[in-house]
Amino acid sequence: MTTPLAAVILTRNEEAHIRACIESVRWTDRVVVFDSGSEDRTVALAEESGAEVMFHAWKGYASQRNAALEAVDADWILFIDADERSSPAQAAEIRSILAAPAHHGYWIPRHNYIFGRLTRHTGWYPDYQMRLLHRGHARYDPQREVHELVLLDGEPGYLAEPFIHYNYTSLRQFREKQRRYVQYDAQILKDQGIKPRPHKFVTMPVRHFIWRFITLKGYRDGLHGLRLSLLMAWYEFQKYRHLQRLYWYD
Repeated sequence: MTTPLAAVILTRNEEAHIRACIESVRWTDRVVVFDSGSEDRTVALAEESGAEVMFHAWKGYASQRNAALEAVDADWILFIDADERSSPAQAAEIRSILAAPAHHGYWIPRHNYIFGRLTRHTGWYPDYQMRLLHRGHARYDPQREVHELVLLDGEPGYLAEPFIHYNYTSLRQFREKQRRYVQYDAQILKDQGIKPRPHKFVTMPVRHFIWRFITLKGYRDGLHGLRLSLLMAWYEFQKYRHLQRLYWYD
C-alpha cells in the first residue's frame, strides 16, 4: 500500500545529525534514510531510531534524489537533509496543505545557522528549497548535479514554516564547501563561453559584496553579515581565478 507522505533523508557519514533529524520528522507516515555508503555509524543509528534504510551508490545530488523518488513508494516525498530539522508547526502546515493540495510541489524556506548564528539576511533567508514533492509529478534535472533543479508539472506553491538548517559550523567547513562550489560554478561560466576578463577580478567581487551586504541587507546581521559578505566576495574572486585556470589548461 502506498504511503501518503514519506520523509527521505539523503546521507553519507551523518552520525552527528541523523538521530535528531529523524526525530524531527516522526510526524510523517514513513521515514527513509537513503544512504550512499556511510562509513560511520549513520546506518546503525538510523536503524536504532526506527527509520528504514535504503542504499544507492552516489552519482550526484540530482541522481540520488531521482533514485529516491523511484524507490520510495509514497504519494508525497518530503526531502530533508540530515543537518536540517522539521518542526511541529511545519508538520501542521504540511498536513493541512496535503489534505487538499493545490500544487504538485512546494518551496520550503530555511532558517540557516551559520557559525552558530541564525542568519536572517546576507542571502541566507528565505533560502527557499523545493523539497515537498508529489512523486508522480516531479523529477530533478540530471544536468544539474549541484544546486539541484526540480522539473515540476505545473506551478509550485510556498510553505511559510521553515526548516531549521544547521549550516556551516566552522570556517574550515565553509571554506571546503565554497571551494567545491567555485570549481563547479567556474565550469558553468566556461561552458557558457564567459571569459575571465581582467576587470572582472575586481568588479565581480565588489558587486557581489554590495549585493550581499547592501541589497540583501547583510548589514542587518551586523559583523556576522559583514564577515559573510566579505567571504563570499573572496570566493567570487576565486571563481574567476579558477575560470582563468580552466582556459589556461584547455
